[in-house]
Amino acid sequence: MKFLLTALNAKYIHSNPAIYSLRAYAGKEYEEHIAIAEYTINHRVENILADIYKSSPDVIGFSCYIWNFGMIREIITELRKILPSVPIWLGGPEVSYDAEKLIEECPAVTGIMVGEGEKTFLELLQYYIENTGSSGEQKLAEIAGIVFRGMDHIVTTRERAPMDMSTLPFLYENLEDFKNRIIYYETSRGCPYRCSYCLSSVDKKVRLRNAEIVKRELQFFLDRRVTQVKFVDRTFNCNHGHAMAIWQYIHEHDNQVTNFHFEIAAEIIKEEELLLLSRMRPGLVQLEIGVQSTNPQTLKAIDRFMDMDKLRSIVSRIHEGKNVHMHLDLIAGLPYEDYNSFGRSFDEVYAMRPHQLQLGFLKVLKGSPMYARAGSYGINYTDAPPYEVLYSKWLPYDKICELKRIEEMTELYYNSNQFTHTLPVLEKAFESPFSMYEKLAMYYEEKGYFVNSPSRIYRYEVLLGFACFYDKDKEELYRELLTYDIYLRENMKSRPAFAKDMKEAKAEAQSFYKSEEQVRKLLPAYEEYQLRQIAKMTHMEVFSYPVWEEEADKRMIRAGNARAILFDYRQRSPLTNEASVLLISG
Repeated sequence: MKFLLTALNAKYIHSNPAIYSLRAYAGKEYEEHIAIAEYTINHRVENILADIYKSSPDVIGFSCYIWNFGMIREIITELRKILPSVPIWLGGPEVSYDAEKLIEECPAVTGIMVGEGEKTFLELLQYYIENTGSSGEQKLAEIAGIVFRGMDHIVTTRERAPMDMSTLPFLYENLEDFKNRIIYYETSRGCPYRCSYCLSSVDKKVRLRNAEIVKRELQFFLDRRVTQVKFVDRTFNCNHGHAMAIWQYIHEHDNQVTNFHFEIAAEIIKEEELLLLSRMRPGLVQLEIGVQSTNPQTLKAIDRFMDMDKLRSIVSRIHEGKNVHMHLDLIAGLPYEDYNSFGRSFDEVYAMRPHQLQLGFLKVLKGSPMYARAGSYGINYTDAPPYEVLYSKWLPYDKICELKRIEEMTELYYNSNQFTHTLPVLEKAFESPFSMYEKLAMYYEEKGYFVNSPSRIYRYEVLLGFACFYDKDKEELYRELLTYDIYLRENMKSRPAFAKDMKEAKAEAQSFYKSEEQVRKLLPAYEEYQLRQIAKMTHMEVFSYPVWEEEADKRMIRAGNARAILFDYRQRSPLTNEASVLLISG
């Protein structure tokens, strides 16, 4: 008997820890009965169907989320035609709410595993092994946590008790299954917060995995020099002792390679945690902080309570260490947040200078408190997953469309970290950062760039055209800033079209690379290379403006003495991946 656990991930680099957890919990005894198939939502449906059919499953299970459920419904409808006698089970957050209704709507579905699935799946697997695919409705009804199609009615069994996190087995004994993929790891389930838009608010009891077990498992990743481990705990630092024990461990056992990603509530972080974070290797951890809005009325409406002054202070403290990559998140479409209010939220969060500012749009998840309140807020959303907001009392559809375009501009120009020196100067030509991205989105719309998206390199030229249109007196400065930004990212084989004539830079570079003493002194990491090789592996550029200053506010918008900057691509920032720079002259 073969039970095929199937996942459709958003991207190839993603994995689905849920199906691996089900398999691991079933144990070695049942390993021969479980197969795993992972695809992405970019695969063709007919190819997925053919692959599943070829595997000859006796039972199929699908892991369902808002990003894949539309495609899963299409797949299971066709699967029922080509595998008419094979039971099809669903599980996951997208199908756990109102499971009876879903089974009524989808004739192809045999049943649904509701909520946490490890124990439920094991008992379901045992049922199919013992009954060799026969109905056995009475025995099936003894399994807690399922809803299934009976002979003459839909059966809902008793609720499954929450899992003890410390009893869950480790998923990653065989890392070959996750080669070139993000490793997702959880040390807790549930969330102490009650944010109305989030399904985690339903699971109010926070359950923690034993810290000693966690340490052993983290050491497994460290020993194998895994690139990144992404914690999926909803609020990692909700328990101070738990967070400190884990952060202390990864700090003390740092392998100089692995990065750990945490989603935290910054406003509850303690002084002891800040001090520990400040001592960590640059790039060891990255933090994701959900701000969502800075509008007090909005925060109250979504059951989120935040001291914005304290948040700003905490973010500033973390920035001081220059060693932690930070993401801050906003959600558009929330109650009481109109277009102007969202713009203020954007500006306030932008002023905190996160390494990434993620703009999301409200998703009205079935079973969340927001699902029950949406009507009273006039929130209309798509009928199909991901149930994303279309408009509300405060934000009409045309403004949602504008924010979508602004989101794309923020992603391309801010979150790419490719324009870290150009943008802080350009912002000063506008009333606010939000206004700048708004105008940039309009510029893209007018030029037709949303339809014919510019290549990565051409985006520099697009930004130059935009800057010259709104701040034309500083064209030469913007040319140099963009030149500086592009060489910070990569050693260009072809000189950018917007860069100035390189006669001066060429003479300066020739002089530098001929000086054995100077090159060896400034570039000790290139000891095994000859001067001619080093000249190709690094880059020198001469600037008329002090673009090399780290802080934008210190830059003077006027010509100064020419200065030569050396870009060292073997030494890069672990936070931004920018090349190390050395001031050679000026």
